Amino acid sequence: MYKRDESGESNQQTSSISSAKILQLSRVKMENYEVTVYTTNCAFAATFNNVYIKLVGTEGESNRSWLFSIIGSLALFKGDVAHFTVSCPKSLGTLFLIELDKQDFLPFFQDSWYPSKVEVRSPEGDTYCFPVHRWITDREVNRFREGKAVKTFEEPNTLARYAREQELIGRKKDYCWEEWEKGLPHCIKGKSPLCLPPEVRFSYTKDTEFFWTAAIGQVELHLKGLEKRHEPWTDIDAVDRVFTYRTTDMSEYVQEQWQEDAFFAWQYLNGVNPIMIRCCEGLPENFPVTDDMVFFCQGSLKREMERGNIFLCDYKRLDGVKPNTINGKKQYLMAPLVLFHNRGGKFMPIAIQLKQTPAEDNPIFLPTDSAYDWLMAKIFVRSADFQEHQLNVHLLRTHLLAEVFAVSLLRNVPMVHPLYNLLVPHTRYTLQINILARLGLISEKGVFTQFAASGGEAMFTIMKRSLSSMTYKSLCIPDDIEERGVGNIPNYYYKDDGLRLWDIIFRFVEGVLSYYYKTDDLVVNDTELQDWIRDIFEHGFLSQEQTGIPQKFSTVAELIKFVTMVIFTCSCQHSAVNSGQYDYGAWMPNTPTSLQCPPPTTKGTKDHIMMQTLPNISTTVKGMSTMWLLSKDSSDFVPLGRYPEQYFSEGFPRKLIKRFQRELHKLSVSIKARNDNLKLPYTYLDPANFENSVAI
Repeated sequence: MYKRDESGESNQQTSSISSAKILQLSRVKMENYEVTVYTTNCAFAATFNNVYIKLVGTEGESNRSWLFSIIGSLALFKGDVAHFTVSCPKSLGTLFLIELDKQDFLPFFQDSWYPSKVEVRSPEGDTYCFPVHRWITDREVNRFREGKAVKTFEEPNTLARYAREQELIGRKKDYCWEEWEKGLPHCIKGKSPLCLPPEVRFSYTKDTEFFWTAAIGQVELHLKGLEKRHEPWTDIDAVDRVFTYRTTDMSEYVQEQWQEDAFFAWQYLNGVNPIMIRCCEGLPENFPVTDDMVFFCQGSLKREMERGNIFLCDYKRLDGVKPNTINGKKQYLMAPLVLFHNRGGKFMPIAIQLKQTPAEDNPIFLPTDSAYDWLMAKIFVRSADFQEHQLNVHLLRTHLLAEVFAVSLLRNVPMVHPLYNLLVPHTRYTLQINILARLGLISEKGVFTQFAASGGEAMFTIMKRSLSSMTYKSLCIPDDIEERGVGNIPNYYYKDDGLRLWDIIFRFVEGVLSYYYKTDDLVVNDTELQDWIRDIFEHGFLSQEQTGIPQKFSTVAELIKFVTMVIFTCSCQHSAVNSGQYDYGAWMPNTPTSLQCPPPTTKGTKDHIMMQTLPNISTTVKGMSTMWLLSKDSSDFVPLGRYPEQYFSEGFPRKLIKRFQRELHKLSVSIKARNDNLKLPYTYLDPANFENSVAI
């Protein structure tokens, strides 16, 4: 009885103490943090799992809190904005980190969630933005830094430094270098897109549209019975009926004008390969053109060269490579030299030699030759230009370099770094499109390998030669234009638009980076920045010093120029050499992917030789289908300067982004106005028409 009474009294005392503590705690003023979660508006971005958050500041951290809503997991539906409250017994000071984790709502039901950002409003009235922009697929704790850019030596405390280090450790596991082919830039390790982290893969929309476009092309060829026809074309007009409904204004113009000298020359200025020509101050010894061969109203060849009116295009990188064999038949690939004359603003070809070594069986073809001889010479040049363009100008100088820039950024630069915020939009989709290229285009059984004259062994030889001869100056359009001596060529719209774009990008990059790097010492001491450029030099340019690529950054000016080049390469340059592929290649005789007969060794070619020389039916249609696919933008296209994923949280860089967008819009309006007055408009460098990144 006593024990029961004692026990009861004891329980009563305990109850009274507990009640007192609860009453005391209830009187403590809690600090409420208003948490706003933004879920990305894309397919499958929502989550039905339970999501937890922890806030970390300079004065402490909150408890791990469940983001609970009366509408349950629908609060984190795609495209929605959800509001929550996290309470703490005291202020956490300045927030710099959040921790997010996602746990199963039901057993064995684990989904993926793609938040874009989390905003937190503190009791003091400050708003903190935490960019996320990644898929959360597991149950692990994921840490995200506040959006204010911080360099590594500016980190406020040990936990911030630890989070930064752990992020890069994880990234180096996710993004590994791999040697694709000895002597070529290294690439991301992965045999398929599924090897990539989800946030760098195609969106569901992009994936669906890309493979649908590819499938439709294949089905159309199959239904028409063209993909297995290995005989030559007998009627050149039949080429026009391959893709009846896939024409553009430019492709129709090409079909009409492809034989004209003026249009042949135009393509060296404003076609898909506008970086080959250079001013000729003296003829190469292996190109013995004489005054008797070319006719000028006034002066001589030497005098015209002194005036800067003679230009040369030399395909010497193609010399001596082993041409492909297609459907058991040997193909032919020349390494021509082409001479142009700027006659009072009219740019025209004046001489063509199809092989590098002068010889009796290697005549110099002239516009004064028979129309058929001259046309055949131009066809061999156009085929050579296709190989040079695809392997060097397009694949190597944009796709592979953009991949190097992206992998190095993702391995070496954390999300909180200003360089990451500036460059990550220019890496969108690049890793997946390159993996697909290695699988479907340039693999052993890829389309290019099977249906291009330079496919197979020649492909790697040409690219290795191209990399070893590449220079930093050639990647920077102002330096490239000056070095090639083409600044005064009229109606060179690639040059005109490219220089204006470079200037706009340069001023944007200069404004952003100068805001974070006030002195050269800050650049020198930024180890993550130095790791980024070192990786690019070693893995992208294989430590070849003759390229002139920086091995380190010593000044703010060096950094600004290099970053400008990266953005220009990934956006503008890629558009200039990619977007017009179908425009100029849909009419196959203008851009033969391969040639089946050797070049003429004498003048007086028979008319029927051309049809036997052009690629056969299956080779033609495969090339056309591929160029159509690679020229087709997806509906989730993001033009240059538009950054739907907000990375910068500071006011000043966001102000610069707005100015950047205004200047790009002004340029776009100017280009459209010019094009309205042109018979043949140049649209490939209109910033409204191309993406931030190598995405196709």
